[in-house]
Amino acid sequence: MLDRISRRLLYELQKDSRLSVQELSRRVGLSATPCWRRLKEIERAGLIRRHTVLIDREAVGLKECLLAHVTLLRHAGNTVEEFERAVLAHPEVIECYSTTGDADYILKVVVEDMKAYDRFLHQRIFTLPGVANVRTAVVLREVKYDTVLPVEAA
Repeated sequence: MLDRISRRLLYELQKDSRLSVQELSRRVGLSATPCWRRLKEIERAGLIRRHTVLIDREAVGLKECLLAHVTLLRHAGNTVEEFERAVLAHPEVIECYSTTGDADYILKVVVEDMKAYDRFLHQRIFTLPGVANVRTAVVLREVKYDTVLPVEAA
């Protein structure tokens, strides 16, 4: 179980992973050395997957964001594994969820424009054996996009 200090550390690091140990210790109410030790314990426990940077996708030319609802023909043999391997190999897919309901998977795909999405579907997804159907929802605007997990409130 994570105590209040560990949760606070995780919360603050999610907001800004470039914080110095001194600033982090100030924000969570510990001195620098115990803060550094606690941080190392959290890292050893595998709670932090990686440190990264969030980029404005539109500023780098990825204007379209789409949610592809993919249905497979069957779940037998290597169909699921093959589909998942293919999804992992394509950087256009930035999120993939195995779901219940009408679709087997929901993919979040970012591309330059709709022509690029059409190419992605025809060259990457429709060529996979086992894909029965793809229904796409076009994201008109992002109302909320955040990667900060609510660990502090838990």
